[in-house]
Amino acid sequence: MDSLWLVLVVVGGYMAVLATISILARRASRTSQGYTTGGRVFPAVLIGFLLASEFIGTSASVGTAQAGYEVGISAAWNLASLGIGFVLFSLLLARKFKALGENTISVALARYYGERTRLATSVIMVSALLIVCVSLYTSGGAVIAGLIGIDNSVAIVITGVLAVAWVSIGGMRSVVYTNVLHAVVKLIGITLAAVVSLWVVGGMGELRASVPPEMFVWDNVGWSQIFAWLIAGIGATFATQYVVQAITTVGDEQKARRASFYSALVMVPFGLIAAFVGLCAAALYPDIDSLQALPAIVHDMPPIFGAVVVCGLTGAMLGSIGAVTLGTSTLLLKDFYQPYFNKERNDRKDLWFIRTATVVAGLLPITLALFAEDILAVTFLGKSLRAALAVLVLMMFYAPRFGGRNGAFLSIIASLLATIGWFAAGDPFGIDNAYIAVLTPLVVMTISHLVDRNRPRGTPAPSQADAPAHS
Repeated sequence: MDSLWLVLVVVGGYMAVLATISILARRASRTSQGYTTGGRVFPAVLIGFLLASEFIGTSASVGTAQAGYEVGISAAWNLASLGIGFVLFSLLLARKFKALGENTISVALARYYGERTRLATSVIMVSALLIVCVSLYTSGGAVIAGLIGIDNSVAIVITGVLAVAWVSIGGMRSVVYTNVLHAVVKLIGITLAAVVSLWVVGGMGELRASVPPEMFVWDNVGWSQIFAWLIAGIGATFATQYVVQAITTVGDEQKARRASFYSALVMVPFGLIAAFVGLCAAALYPDIDSLQALPAIVHDMPPIFGAVVVCGLTGAMLGSIGAVTLGTSTLLLKDFYQPYFNKERNDRKDLWFIRTATVVAGLLPITLALFAEDILAVTFLGKSLRAALAVLVLMMFYAPRFGGRNGAFLSIIASLLATIGWFAAGDPFGIDNAYIAVLTPLVVMTISHLVDRNRPRGTPAPSQADAPAHS
């Protein structure tokens, strides 16, 4: 009981620091523009840590440890794929998005493919981000339930309410500053968990003797799964609203590229360490639910070390939920509220809407989180949906004459239905839904290219008929 109180006091102090940062950042969130951009230009290193912190949330931490418990060290590919995605994003897209000057993917695509595509993009992106939020609440609830011994459903509700209360205060500037702190604490915490769990096992020799040898094989999870993770991870970095939103806050195109590299430098080692923690948990607790791999390690750590890990996981959850809900509410503001309900651009109305949308986007996934079991699979579905958009993003910049506007619109709708349907059917024939997400727009755009001649002329400027109704 004394150990529990020590952990709760340390975590409470950490939450107080976060709340202070958010309240101070609130001064930059008195307008809708300030709320969504932070009201200033941020250094590349801050944005790099921000992006990394958003992707190594509780779902990535707990989910990768869960996979490490089941398949061993090869679970690290889950996050390594994101690191590879950020390297490719840096080389192929970071400068282009910064030069384009738009902070939503939907508006960027609308400049090439028209208004219908903008709305369809918003629908699939909001769906993907809310799915990610489900996995965040599930993993956050698992940590809290394992720590203080309460029902998992109650823990999920507590997680959601606390996260929404924090996120709605400070907007983008709060997310940037606190996520830098989160990234540092998460790296320290997951490293402590790995060191302590290996020490409890008795060293590498005992660990190898306690688990099957294939748990140390780098491709034990299977190359089909690894390639699926790569497709989904690269797609998630290429076509995620909060990535584009963050990249547009740096000073110039070169800094945008560096920010992406900094993210990759954090992602890869974090994934490796998280998978190793799950591997150690498999040796120490062979009969537990794999979802409890990381929480079980934390529960048995020295209290002060456990407190650091819990702080990192708490920060991971809040930072990721902050990015997801802020990205979702920004899309809803720019693609639905402003064009149809606030054409006069009254900023007080915009600010009221985006704060309200942030709260709703944070609370809505709680119900679904109560029924989610496989965190990594749910997270993976969210990545797959964004991978479908990544195909269009690449075509937009590198093959703008291919496919046409009708093809772009139809490919988004088809990808949404096909990917979710394939996932719900249990990935038939062993074909992962990530492959369906990427193949669907490729097929639809190819057919459209052969049939439909109503395609863009290779210029980013929209026509008068299809121009977005907002900046």
